[in-house]
Amino acid sequence: HKSQHWGFCNNVRMLVSEEKPGIGGEPLLGQQVKSKYSTYPKGEGNDGPSWVVFDRQVLCFDAYLEDELLDKSQEIYRIRYYKIYFYPEDDTIEVNEPEVKNSGLPQVLSFGVIELLLPAPNDDHIDIIFYGRTFKIYDCDKFTKNFLRKIGVKLNPPGQRPEDPYLKMRKETLDHVEPLRPYESFDTLKQFLEYDGKVLRFFCVWDDSASLFGERRELVLHYFLSDDTIEIKEILPENSGRDTRSFFLRRSKLPKYGPPGVYQPGQITNYSVLNVFGGLSNQQKYGFMMDKHKLGKIHQEFYKDSDLFLGATINVWGRKVLLCDCDEFTKSYYKTKYGIENFTSVSCKPPPPPKIERKFPPYSGFGSEEDSLRSCLSLKPMPYQKKFPKEDSYGNIGNVLRFFARLITVNCADADRMFVISYFLNDGTLSVFEPIERNSGHTGGLFLKRTRVKKFGQEVFKSELSEYIKAEELYVGAKVNVNGSLFVLLSADEYTLNYMERNADKFPLSNIKLILQKLKEEESKSREIKQIFAAADCNHTKMMEFNAFRNLLLDITFNKLTDQEILTIARHYRVPEDMRTDVNLLIAQAQQKLKKNMFEHFDRVISSCVYEDREKKNVLPNRDIKRLCKSYRFPLTGDLLEELMSRFEDNEGQINYKSFFHVLNWKTNPVLELQSSSYLKEKCEDVWFGMPSPIPVKFVRYLDLLMDAYGVEQE
Repeated sequence: HKSQHWGFCNNVRMLVSEEKPGIGGEPLLGQQVKSKYSTYPKGEGNDGPSWVVFDRQVLCFDAYLEDELLDKSQEIYRIRYYKIYFYPEDDTIEVNEPEVKNSGLPQVLSFGVIELLLPAPNDDHIDIIFYGRTFKIYDCDKFTKNFLRKIGVKLNPPGQRPEDPYLKMRKETLDHVEPLRPYESFDTLKQFLEYDGKVLRFFCVWDDSASLFGERRELVLHYFLSDDTIEIKEILPENSGRDTRSFFLRRSKLPKYGPPGVYQPGQITNYSVLNVFGGLSNQQKYGFMMDKHKLGKIHQEFYKDSDLFLGATINVWGRKVLLCDCDEFTKSYYKTKYGIENFTSVSCKPPPPPKIERKFPPYSGFGSEEDSLRSCLSLKPMPYQKKFPKEDSYGNIGNVLRFFARLITVNCADADRMFVISYFLNDGTLSVFEPIERNSGHTGGLFLKRTRVKKFGQEVFKSELSEYIKAEELYVGAKVNVNGSLFVLLSADEYTLNYMERNADKFPLSNIKLILQKLKEEESKSREIKQIFAAADCNHTKMMEFNAFRNLLLDITFNKLTDQEILTIARHYRVPEDMRTDVNLLIAQAQQKLKKNMFEHFDRVISSCVYEDREKKNVLPNRDIKRLCKSYRFPLTGDLLEELMSRFEDNEGQINYKSFFHVLNWKTNPVLELQSSSYLKEKCEDVWFGMPSPIPVKFVRYLDLLMDAYGVEQE
């Protein structure tokens, strides 16, 4: 018997009294008397209390004991495993039994004084008795081994611990009845921590135009790298007529082969649970276990990031979605992970729709073709609005092309009938007028009122609009069929020829450059052509009459040039005529203007001229006279004033201002009033102001033509 005293340190009960010698004053075997200071090896150079030297140092031993069971029939004993901790700082011991799940035994901490029994020779285990219970130590940790070697304790090699028969039997039962839970590892934490907040974005298109009322829809696909889920949003343009929805596909894993089919509830799950017990008795017992062999498990493949690339077509629950483009983050991700360099985007724009040919019903014959077509374009027909293009005008004639024509017919009585064909540029209408000729046997007058004339030979009742005669088809020498009457155009008025030459791009027969190109095709005969023109010009005047010039060109080109082209050449190289108006006519026009505006300040104008005439020569320069007329606001146009002043100036450009303004004074020097030109005006909406001259040009400078065409000179 020995006296003991218990205390508490750090909320742990421990033995604090000093050990007394054993029976008869001799220490017990395996024990030694402890003094105030521990006898265990201290740290190098340390000579202090043990609780200072061995602070936070623990010796750990692995041990077990055999626990007999008297009331169990399945097993006789149990093997229980312990951890023995020895604290050198105060020589206390802690015994801890690791927790064993569902062991059915109490597991607590126990403390006691060491009763060390010396092991038998060659025995691998050391028996230690705590409160009558024998613990067998079979191993220790590395720190404990080093500590014991320093104090001179010889260590046996680690022993083997026996296996607990109950745990062995229970393990075998669990392996057959209850497998590990879960039997598959689903570790998604690493992927979540690495890719949280990182999303791949693709711009894609779903072409649903093949279905009824379908169309191409633009979508945005988001692939979440943290959990491999996909969401799709739809981009709806303004006024698309569709309801605004937040998502086209909610965020979820997208199966590759969807829709996979219809499954019963609980058929698609991570675990399969089996019912292993049952019966037909009244007292039914049920037991469940997990199917570790995965019998009947439905395998599904889902889209991964490796399946997405530009140009790929993915299956979104039966809808074929084409990936067209992606953002910069997605490009850098695929370039870093998969080494993809080609990111050529696919066009998201829909192909142009096929052109649908609209067929209209044929013309009914009522009204114009445009009016009948309007009733087919809308339920509420609108009248056809004619377009009147703004054309330039020439003189007093206006924007009308006039041609002098002859009727082509087999009837001898009508062979010499002459007509005037007028084409109105503003609306494309055409009229035919026959001048009245006495004793001709024809009344003359209006032959065809102003209307659009269809080209001959077209079907009347058809769906397409008819083609009408255009201005480009009218030229000198052309044959025009006007409602079955065939006309040949002989000549044109001055405005028509000028208009065609100004718009040479629309009238190629009036383009002098193209005509010269035709003449250059005969360059191989340039010497012969030169000799022909030189022989025709006997007097060497370097000019030729129009008729002779026309005949020579037709012979040289073998009638390849039309009358319009020959007329264009003649007009371009014609000899200019004196077109100046008679001075008396100019004075009469000026006085008529001055009288109409009641201008009477001629004396004041002459006084101003005298003041300007410093040298008293009674003459002033042309510009000074013009400036004074403008300052006194002469009611004369600029062209008329220039023409008058040119008739009164001398060789030095000086004008006798007294005689000039004396002539213009309509009060002191009046002239006869202008007589209006008389002409026979028929009851027709257009009037030809005089018959066109059969010779539009009198003389032609042929040598200039040869120089421009062949570059030759007359010998």
